[in-house]
Amino acid sequence: MVTLETAENALKTLYLGVVSNQLNTKTNPLFNKIKQSTADVWGKEVKKLAPVGINGGIGAGDEDGSLPTSAQNNYITFTSTLKNLFGTIELSDKAIRASSNSAGAFVNLLNAEMEGLVKASQFNFGRMLYGDGSGLLALGSRNTGVNNSCIVDSVKNLMEGMVVDISKFATIGTTVATARITSIDRNGKIVYFDKNVEEFCQTDGEDSNIVLTVQNSYNKEITGLGKIFAGDNSELYGLDRNNYSFMNPLRNDSISELTDIVMQKMVDELNEYYGSEIDFIVCSSSVKRKYQEYLNSFRTNIDVMQLEGGYKAISFNGIPLISDRFVRDGEMYMLNTKDFTLHQLCDWRWLEGENGKVLKQVAGKPVYTATLVKYAELICDHPAGQGALINIPVE
Repeated sequence: MVTLETAENALKTLYLGVVSNQLNTKTNPLFNKIKQSTADVWGKEVKKLAPVGINGGIGAGDEDGSLPTSAQNNYITFTSTLKNLFGTIELSDKAIRASSNSAGAFVNLLNAEMEGLVKASQFNFGRMLYGDGSGLLALGSRNTGVNNSCIVDSVKNLMEGMVVDISKFATIGTTVATARITSIDRNGKIVYFDKNVEEFCQTDGEDSNIVLTVQNSYNKEITGLGKIFAGDNSELYGLDRNNYSFMNPLRNDSISELTDIVMQKMVDELNEYYGSEIDFIVCSSSVKRKYQEYLNSFRTNIDVMQLEGGYKAISFNGIPLISDRFVRDGEMYMLNTKDFTLHQLCDWRWLEGENGKVLKQVAGKPVYTATLVKYAELICDHPAGQGALINIPVE
């Protein structure tokens, strides 16, 4: 007979390894390239010594002259807080009891829940890799006459079923409502919710922008590429980028046309200025199409590379080039993935309560929940060794 104890054992012994592997190898191609490590984790923080420049103890001299003065490597400490990443499944008591006499039905029940958890976690973690840590999903405004919807500036980060916090643009982070997305009109950029949101889109009778963020996540997500490439000299890893030039990636914000020469120029500059060997290029799908159009205009064969995890990429002089839905339109990142590390306390684990239980009853409800957790932060050892082409003209 299937019982709660059976479900406990299945989640701990059968599903945890599978789910962890799926999240670590099938989230997206970039995540596959980033190493994971428990090193440099101190309590609730990551403290990492990053090398700056080169060793200064070199020189030439006379046959019997003085040796070069020693000048060892320079290091600076990056400090960032481990972020708390959660994913929750829910099983109703009724569903468990209904499948108690059928192992097959119970397995189907757990499989459906775990597949949903993996899909949602992959989506969310993939989004965070390209985000700025704020959890910002979109900016919205009033959709006149349809009170359970709003018009947004972009639907890239949104998916049906997401639970989002809604706040006013002027007071972002101060939640005025929490709602679940029920439907998305991607052509019209209209998002529909399970409740009335129109009242939050107006002030004194006038339209007022609102901000959508992941529930309870504002400024609590990992430090993704959006933060590293912010271009605003904001603080990064506890350091003021105005005072440290090596904390700022190389950017070209004025691209008139995307060509091989433009791309190669940045690859060369990153190598010559910062000793960085670019091994991964990622862009928005619109930029990828523009690059394919450029190649086709010269009747150039498009070389395809097979990446780890079954992903495919265009080859740019042997460097894989892929697109990702979470990269902003008109942008391309050129990365040395060896400079990136996901520092973590441990791999994905079930959040355990009393007596090591992972399934817990929700107070006052006939349902049980289990929560997957990971404490991690993404650190780039050499921000200046990364590059970005911004404002690439696309259709």
